[in-house]
Amino acid sequence: MASDLEKAQLMSILARGKGNWGGKYDRMEHFKKFQNLKDIIKELSKIGWVIVHNKPSYTGISLNNEYKQEIVYFIEMNLPELKGIIK
Repeated sequence: MASDLEKAQLMSILARGKGNWGGKYDRMEHFKKFQNLKDIIKELSKIGWVIVHNKPSYTGISLNNEYKQEIVYFIEMNLPELKGIIK
C-alpha cells in the first residue's frame, strides 16, 4: 500500500510540472523513481483523483479537474512546504 506522502509527491509533480490536469497528461514512465507507482496510480484512480490515459505505445496520467480543490488540499496537508504554490 502506498503512503499518503508518496501520493502527494506524485500529484505535486503532476500539478506543478506542466500542469497535467484533465486532458493534459504525462507519460507514466517519467515517474519511475516511485517504487510503488502502480499502487499509487491504482489507489488514486479508484477515488477518481488520477485519470489514466491508455495509449497504444504508453500510458499517461493526469489529475482530475473535478477534484482539484481536494487534490490541492491533500498535497498541502502532506507537503506543507508547497502551501500556496499549487494553483
